[in-house]
Amino acid sequence: MDLPAISTAAPKPLAGRVAVITGSTSGIGLGIAHALAAAGADLVINGLGDRDAIDATCAALSAHGGSVAYDGANLLDAAGAAGLVENSIALLGQVDILVNNAGIQHVSPIEEFPVDKWNAIIALNLSAAFHTIRTAFAPMKASGYGRIINVASAHALVASPFKSAYVAAKHGVLGLTKTVALEGAQFGVTCNAICPGYVWTPLVENQIADTAQARGIDREAVIRDVLLAAQPTKRFATVEELGALAVFLCGPGAASITGAALPVDGGWTAQ
Repeated sequence: MDLPAISTAAPKPLAGRVAVITGSTSGIGLGIAHALAAAGADLVINGLGDRDAIDATCAALSAHGGSVAYDGANLLDAAGAAGLVENSIALLGQVDILVNNAGIQHVSPIEEFPVDKWNAIIALNLSAAFHTIRTAFAPMKASGYGRIINVASAHALVASPFKSAYVAAKHGVLGLTKTVALEGAQFGVTCNAICPGYVWTPLVENQIADTAQARGIDREAVIRDVLLAAQPTKRFATVEELGALAVFLCGPGAASITGAALPVDGGWTAQ
């Protein structure tokens, strides 16, 4: 008697789901995009980059087996942020997962902090998340399923000097997360904030070289004494770790996790 074939294919817990991820052409957002695609989700990505690089990114993501589209919406503009969700629904029929990851940073003493930098940081890091959530929320409620993940920061929980706009925005993101969680609680819509410390990305790699030159110290000293000074593990988190957490938060096992701030910071905010 022939035995039934045993499938060795990896499970796809997010098959049939559509995910929109902002700031997903590089770094943390791209890591989350790969994880969600590998779990079976179809994607709409958004972020900066030249067209050839974006096409290559879409091709790499589609290798996981799902569909991948790119939307170059300007998230500094309210209509652009809302339009990203509206266009995704028009293209793929639904948005089940929304990951607000896009962000920028500027470091300056508050008395010298440029007003235009403040406005841009608040617009992209906080207001854009409001506009995307506001647009996606009613369709998610109607479908009885939604997973909203806001990539905040350890700076949503603690402050550092010279980062007034970033810290204010990330604290705001956490407040927004809790409010949306309460409003979605009876409709199958969860909203959580991932709060990374320092994560290994190309942006951090560039920061290491710049800091080493500015301070006249070597690479290892920058990593140990500057970047990871506050992280007890003395290691960077990885985009793969953040992606794995995002997949879990989008799956059935996390149905009762909502309104949470989930540090991925090597113990930084435990101190």
